[in-house]
Amino acid sequence: MMEKTEIKADEIHKALLTRFFEIGKIVEKNQERVLRAFRQQQISEFHFQASTGYGYDDIGREALERIYADVFGGEAALVRNQFVSGTHAISTALYGVLRPGDELMYITGRPYDTLEEIIGLRGRSGSGSLKEYNISYREVELQHGLIDTETVLKSVRAETKVLGIQRSCGYDNRPSVNVSEIRRAVEAIKSVYPDMIIFVDNCYGEFVETEEPPHCGADLTAGSLIKNPGGGLAKTGGYIVGDSSLIEQCSFRLTAPGIGAEGGASLGLLRDMYQGFFMAPHTVGEALKGAVFTSAYLGAQGMETFPAPEDARTDLIQSVSFPTKESMIAFCQAVQSWSPVDSHVKPQPSPMPGYESDVIMAAGAFTQGASIELSADGPLREPYRAYVQGGLTFEHVKTAVVNAVKQLEENRMLGNKL
Repeated sequence: MMEKTEIKADEIHKALLTRFFEIGKIVEKNQERVLRAFRQQQISEFHFQASTGYGYDDIGREALERIYADVFGGEAALVRNQFVSGTHAISTALYGVLRPGDELMYITGRPYDTLEEIIGLRGRSGSGSLKEYNISYREVELQHGLIDTETVLKSVRAETKVLGIQRSCGYDNRPSVNVSEIRRAVEAIKSVYPDMIIFVDNCYGEFVETEEPPHCGADLTAGSLIKNPGGGLAKTGGYIVGDSSLIEQCSFRLTAPGIGAEGGASLGLLRDMYQGFFMAPHTVGEALKGAVFTSAYLGAQGMETFPAPEDARTDLIQSVSFPTKESMIAFCQAVQSWSPVDSHVKPQPSPMPGYESDVIMAAGAFTQGASIELSADGPLREPYRAYVQGGLTFEHVKTAVVNAVKQLEENRMLGNKL
């Protein structure tokens, strides 16, 4: 006999089917774009072969980078397993194009926690931050969730070289920035400062809409392969897509001047990177359906969620608010208990490299840190919010969220306590 929580979950699921169909149409368009790029490059078995050592003349790696550039709307790309994370890809892009005396200005407010030490907003001296290279930093806050282009244009100085946009809300209490808003801001800025470099942190946003930031005029865009574009198959890596001359500068930072994109062994990882990118539109669609369901189902339990189920989406992140740190920890632990890996482990708040606050992270993933797999995490600071994202299948997200609610009910942590 079905329990009350399961009946409610199925009712919400049925009510969301029209929304899920809309997500499916986005998946179809993105899948066709990816498939066209694979056909254009005539991908064959030999593209999956491993290179070692210096990695020179790796035709599989080169074809994959042309596919990324094509699909994401850039002139060239770096798609490398040598990138440790999305943060590493982002920092490589920034260090690649900024020079002493330049200024970086983020126009979506304070960026994600892990970038603060890169910029030099906090962290140890001698770490090699942008600040130590005499690269200055400023930021312009969003206004009502939109890029304040009027203030941005007034704030540009002679030394301002790069304007940064973080597409996802990250751990901040703000809306994510959709592709049409990026286009509006880029067009306004480029009409006055045509040589300004517009950089976009694209993490969590790939394939959620039918266009990517380079389609909207962004000069550089970066992200992680263990998030959306890796499709749950890529084991590590990151990418940078954009203007070919800027990509060359980034490649010199990734390897060394004179080597650039010519070096970097693929070490037998190309098959997963290719197949993951092919699967990415579908996998992102599954995660996106899971996020919409999570919002609707937890909202029905009286919990505060953002975005709302009916809201347009530009990334995978779903926030859930809690009145206390204890209730937030309990929720993340409940999600962890319905993971395929380490379900027996109870995550505890702890320090993490690059974060100022302790972080609670439920992430029972096949690939360590893979945010495209279901996770629930957040910094343990007020206001207490967990950020639910990912899910290789919708069914996993639904099962985990429904059973997490059951566990919280059994522990009397719903109702007035949650």
